[in-house]
Amino acid sequence: MKIGDNFLGFGISSKGLSIQRKKMNLIAENLANGNTVRTEDGKPINRKVLNVKQKEMPFNTAFNDLKSTIKLTTTNSNHISNPAGFEFQNPQNNGLDFNVQEDKTQGDIVYMPEHPDANEDGYVQLSNINTINEMIDMIAATRSYEANLTAFNSSKQMAKDSLDI
Repeated sequence: MKIGDNFLGFGISSKGLSIQRKKMNLIAENLANGNTVRTEDGKPINRKVLNVKQKEMPFNTAFNDLKSTIKLTTTNSNHISNPAGFEFQNPQNNGLDFNVQEDKTQGDIVYMPEHPDANEDGYVQLSNINTINEMIDMIAATRSYEANLTAFNSSKQMAKDSLDI
């Protein structure tokens, strides 16, 4: 999600909102599939987790990339000229790696001989999705989403107040 070329705070907050939205979608998918015993291939459903990692980038490279994307332009000839040619833009690369991984831990094994998916001994392996843990993760993602939304609204208010000067 790109928002405005001149407001870097909006971009940072929108990245946080996007990450938390992806986390909440995965948590909702986990909760919806929590009681499913098996998939089409016969294996139990595994919990899905979103991993977000900052890409490794040396400081000089990051600084030079930022310096090359910043350009201050003048709208009036009486304004101070910009000899360095800096221009604010949203970088194309957001510097984050997203990947969804499945939790490979084994779910509970329950004795249910009448269940159609029971093995020859009468045991069924359930999914490893714990509703309580998923709800805790959803509360944390919701709070993080709210914090990013508050930061976004604060940036919006500062931009609005700067127009009143």
